[in-house]
Amino acid sequence: MENQRKATPLGARIWFSAVFFGLIGQVAWIVENMYFATFAQDVFANSGRSDMSYWVTTWMVILSALAATVTTIFAGAWSDKVGKRKPFIAFGYIFWGFTIMLFAFLPMRAEANSLMLIAVLIVLFDCIMTFAGSTSNDAAFNAWVADNTDDTNRGKLNGILSILPVIAVVIVFVGLSSFYESDPVSNSNAKFFIIIGIIPLIAGILALFTLKDAPGIKTESHEGAVKDTFYGFRSETIRSNKLLYITLIAACLIGIAQQTFFSYLINFLIITLGLGDGFVIPMAVIIVGSAIVTGIFGFMFDKFGRKKFYYPLLAMTILGILSFFSLQFLSGGARTAVLFVGGIVMMGGILSLIGAFNANFQDYIPEGSEGRFQGVRMCFTVLIPMIIGPVISLILGLDAMGINGSDFVPPYSLFAAAAIVAALSVLPITIIRKNSR
Repeated sequence: MENQRKATPLGARIWFSAVFFGLIGQVAWIVENMYFATFAQDVFANSGRSDMSYWVTTWMVILSALAATVTTIFAGAWSDKVGKRKPFIAFGYIFWGFTIMLFAFLPMRAEANSLMLIAVLIVLFDCIMTFAGSTSNDAAFNAWVADNTDDTNRGKLNGILSILPVIAVVIVFVGLSSFYESDPVSNSNAKFFIIIGIIPLIAGILALFTLKDAPGIKTESHEGAVKDTFYGFRSETIRSNKLLYITLIAACLIGIAQQTFFSYLINFLIITLGLGDGFVIPMAVIIVGSAIVTGIFGFMFDKFGRKKFYYPLLAMTILGILSFFSLQFLSGGARTAVLFVGGIVMMGGILSLIGAFNANFQDYIPEGSEGRFQGVRMCFTVLIPMIIGPVISLILGLDAMGINGSDFVPPYSLFAAAAIVAALSVLPITIIRKNSR
């Protein structure tokens, strides 16, 4: 590997703020992305309506993705206009904590006459929580990262940030999962959501005293408030920043692949593989292993350039996903080995690609528009993946249940579909490798 480059030092304050507030945000998002979905699935399975587990999960993911995207579009443009990220991050985290606690008021089993009400409340609470999280994290925090980095160090930082979701999974599953139970007569889930909600609330208070905006944030107005807000969606903007959008297309395809199985991953391990409470051990090993893989690639991105690693990482991602599909044909030690190794390869590949795409996207943001383009990023990395991925899951899940309404068992076919979608990203990746600096 030649052409090693010297990175601009970030400093201890930036590293601490990026890792700490990024991690707290990911703890909250892990609860939203996995435990809210798991909670919804458990509620309706406990209520004798397993079919609604798929429907409610699908609507949760789609509508929260829409809420996240719309929120980020407006909040990102607003933070650009005022030239500040700190107030959005601090007060947004505080509100975020309160919105997570709303789930403590929902039961683990619904009576037949209240099924629709509970379904509506689950989706509504999820959207309210998403509004808070997207304002603080998706819009303001991601713009803050772009403000404080350049193309010599953001690969490393984004590599570390892409590890944070899996570290957050360890924190939630190992440290806090004991407070959550799917038992319909237990009320432990209320304590779980209250404890989780306290975490971003306290972080928001700390942000008021510790977080600092980058000096001299450039605020560039184009043609008024409305046109500024939707600046990143205009045809002339797209033509002027082609590689930025091609990068987002690649990220979108990897996101769709991930969302095809991610909301069902916990119950896949517990129910489909029959691990029960034992799912925590393989999950922890996969998380730690993939975090190490992602961290190594993050440092290599800045040292040798990202474009050298796109093809190997894509191959890792596809093979890792297919390894989970192959678990249905394995047993004993072979199955355990593939579960651990394949999981590390799968999540390490996905997270490393996400980190690389995020850094590449930040490279091409026009100066002064860091906040405006966060909404564009959300469309490609959240809205589209969280619509198409869950719809694929819904079709495959209902098909697996069959016409007799069998029990809720996430199917292996979720991973076959995810691998096919991930493979499509080879097209935009080829263009990125050919044209990016």
